[in-house]
Amino acid sequence: MPDVAAFDFDGTLTTGGSVFDFLSAVAGRAAVARASAQLAPRLAHAAVAGGEVADRTKEELFTRVLGGVDAEHLDRVGAEFAVGHLAAHVRPDVRRRLDWHRGRGDRIVVVSASPDAYIRVAAERLAAHGSIATLLEVDESGRLTGRYEGGNCRGEEKIRRLRLWMADNDLEDARLWAYGNSRGDLRMLRAADTGVNVGRLGTLGRLRNFPGLEDTGPRRLDG
Repeated sequence: MPDVAAFDFDGTLTTGGSVFDFLSAVAGRAAVARASAQLAPRLAHAAVAGGEVADRTKEELFTRVLGGVDAEHLDRVGAEFAVGHLAAHVRPDVRRRLDWHRGRGDRIVVVSASPDAYIRVAAERLAAHGSIATLLEVDESGRLTGRYEGGNCRGEEKIRRLRLWMADNDLEDARLWAYGNSRGDLRMLRAADTGVNVGRLGTLGRLRNFPGLEDTGPRRLDG
């Protein structure tokens, strides 16, 4: 049975975040700036508090910016955004690790709290075997409500949906590698057989107890 390699997206496969740039690509920078200003105190609190507070605040931002947007427009912009964002922001070291897993015959899945509209396409461009991301609700008229369809794919939701994906692909007994950079990835790394910290803060980050790229992978197993 092949191993499974699960990669977070923002800050792991790519540098920095992607959500605000994507929202701007969909609705315009003015709309995003206006909504961000209105939610500024809550966004600041969410950045510190994390957890459900961050989930609710993110959903409120999506509701204000994406509510009423045509779902087909979202998908078109998402496909274009994925290509450009990867070209500009992919991390070569983590991309090499992903390619190493593919060369071993492992099954690769991108697991992200960012919207599925572009994570799905980015995963395809990376030749991953699947993607798991935050889904957005579409109403009967084909327009976004801005609310989540299900939960924000972060924390416990990440590992829950990853386990479902593994079961659906007859991989529930596979060895799991997980790569992340932030506290939203902590549960996924804890649940993995090998959790890898690719955060730029190293020993100062929330994932400091996990080994880094240099401590795992090709040199350890292939050399």
